[in-house]
Amino acid sequence: MQAKQTSNAVIKMVISMVIFGSIGFFSEHTNVPSIELVFVRCLCASLFLGVCWFGSGRYRTEQWNRREVLQTLACGFFLVLNWVFLFKSFEETSVTIAISVYHLAPVLVLLLGSLIYREKLRLASVSSIVICFLGTALISGINGNTSFSQLMGSGIIWAVLAALFYAFTTLAGKGINSLSPYAVTCLQTGLGVIILLPFVRFGAFSDLSHMNWIMIVSTGIIHTGIVYLLFFDSLRFLSTRFISIIVFLDPAVAIVLDTVFTGFRPDLYQSLGIVMIFAGMALSLMRKHKAVPEQAQADSTRI
Repeated sequence: MQAKQTSNAVIKMVISMVIFGSIGFFSEHTNVPSIELVFVRCLCASLFLGVCWFGSGRYRTEQWNRREVLQTLACGFFLVLNWVFLFKSFEETSVTIAISVYHLAPVLVLLLGSLIYREKLRLASVSSIVICFLGTALISGINGNTSFSQLMGSGIIWAVLAALFYAFTTLAGKGINSLSPYAVTCLQTGLGVIILLPFVRFGAFSDLSHMNWIMIVSTGIIHTGIVYLLFFDSLRFLSTRFISIIVFLDPAVAIVLDTVFTGFRPDLYQSLGIVMIFAGMALSLMRKHKAVPEQAQADSTRI
């Protein structure tokens, strides 16, 4: 029975990572700005997950804790900004560049966690941070002649901000144990709907094709609702080591789709930067696995 549960969990986790890896490809074909896309994503996910939550009957057994609810809402606020900045980076630069820089997030978690909890960084941790940021510099092509407007227009700054708010989301989500994943995600996506509603330009949804709408709704139902269900349902059955490895499937799928279907080809320096970012990320994850093995079960904000 345990072997079957683990096997099913592996399949669900792989599927969730593959689906999420395609989100950049889908977002490029929605033809709507980042705020409007995240609003629809939150709305669709709230409705889909809400139906699943009530249909499963889990809402009857929820243990509502005021501290955890406030913590979940704070985490949701950071998560919504994370999504907005990520989709904004997809608008301004290639998915390959955006998703590579976005995966600075685990390293930023390591850096911010050391500052917040006053933990001394080990040599391997410092090395991973340095390698990742050097890789980011190579990807962005920043030099002494780069203006602020050029930097903003490159999409790099938005990807860095997305990674930063991913880190905030991860740190804010630590210690949420009483609420079920259904309750947590419904609260977060519901908050997203409320936060973004005043900023949504509904005119952006006019003159969209049927394919645009398919891509838009897919980011909400498939890339958020279904992925959340698969991800959280498999997380508890998998080891820290497996989760640390499988996270690379998400950016791998994103890069393959970007290079095969959109024809993006990174230059030599960008390719080196991409390799450096993922090498630094792998180094940080290996340190995390050795130092804090129980954290993988809680580190569930990839989506």
